[in-house]
Formats: sequence, C-alpha cells, structure tokens
Amino acid sequence: MPKYVIEREIPGAGNLTSEQLKAISQTSCGVLSKLGPQIQWIQSYVTTNKVYCVYIAPNEEMVLEHARQGGFPANSVSEVSTIIDPATAE
Repeated sequence: MPKYVIEREIPGAGNLTSEQLKAISQTSCGVLSKLGPQIQWIQSYVTTNKVYCVYIAPNEEMVLEHARQGGFPANSVSEVSTIIDPATAE
C-alpha cells in the first residue's frame, strides 16, 4: 500500500497546546474510523507553521478525502517512492 507525506500549512502549529493537539488527533481518528481500515495515520511532525503527516492509503484521493472530512488543510500530498536511513549506507 502506498505511503504519503502530507504538508499542512497551519500558522502557529508549533504553539498548539497538548489539549488542542489531542482534539485535532481525535478528529483525525474519528474520520479515519469512518473511512475504514484502508487508510492509516502513521505519525505527524509539528513545526512552527506546518504539520507533516505520514499516512498509508490506497491513493491520494483517500488522503484528500480525510483532509476534507476532518477540516484539515492538505497543501501538498506526495507519494513516498523510497525510504532511506543510516542502514542504507551499509
């Protein structure tokens, strides 16, 4: 199943409280349960003004549908072609 990185422009994302992040996560998980097991949220990285999310989904359209239903921006959706890490150097 393809893996996607989603860039979400959210001004002030780095200043969101743990309560706000919990609420956002709950909204996301609620939409995921409606969409079914084909789409999975792996993790997200919160930066100053953006959130980068990693999802597994059958296609980009399902990732965009999750964003639409959750009310989240999806400014960029990129399919991961390869994953590298320090072990790649060996």
